Amino acid sequence: MKKLIYILTLALLIVSLATRADADSFSWYCKREQDHKTPSCPPEYSFINELNAFDHDSRHTDYNEKEKVIYLTFDAGYENGNIEKTLNILKDNNVTAAFFILGNLIEKNPELVKRMFEEGHLVCNHTYSHKDMSKVDEAEFLKELKKLDACCAEKTGHSPAKLYRPPEGRFSYENLEWAKNSGYKTIFWSFAYADWDNKKQPHVNEARKKIFDNLHNGEIMLLHPTSATNCAILDEFIKHAKSEGFRFASLTELE
Repeated sequence: MKKLIYILTLALLIVSLATRADADSFSWYCKREQDHKTPSCPPEYSFINELNAFDHDSRHTDYNEKEKVIYLTFDAGYENGNIEKTLNILKDNNVTAAFFILGNLIEKNPELVKRMFEEGHLVCNHTYSHKDMSKVDEAEFLKELKKLDACCAEKTGHSPAKLYRPPEGRFSYENLEWAKNSGYKTIFWSFAYADWDNKKQPHVNEARKKIFDNLHNGEIMLLHPTSATNCAILDEFIKHAKSEGFRFASLTELE
């Protein structure tokens, strides 16, 4: 009988821990608004504001401001020819962006990452190996960030900015605490769309409308620089945003 009670208690404990793990594992999302209104942080994630994490610039939310700001960011894990094209477009338009990179890109294309530094872009931490960080302990979490930082310094001679983006937007409350305690800001986004699948690229017209219609003040825009569609419309988008009074700001301005 005692053995049965012990087994049942252990089973309940395991279920409890598993349930808590699932409950503490979050997946970032943002709701789109009409008329260029800046999306609010999802209410269930309001705690991010206390943990040095950002989804938009809350100081700039009025589309009618004289000077509006947008933060252009890219998640970059590998080169397929389009990252170089993206850098060319940014250079031609005198715009700098933030690139959240993986270890694979540094290992295989260190010269490309060097170029990002040399042309004034922020090179940031997307972890070394793109794990689901909401499922790892603190030691593994910090190992992923530090390995990326060390690899970048070794291969390029430059250290990434202390800016971190969770792979696939998967995170936990503890992740944000660990990042903050290690000096990182966690950067989410207030706009993204399905641009990452190279075999299923959105049509240029569809993507253009989605991106233009959802332009908002204080936007942290997430794009993938491997996307052929993004390369096709990036120049036009930058010119459009500038014509609307937007300044392409640096994530280092967030506070």
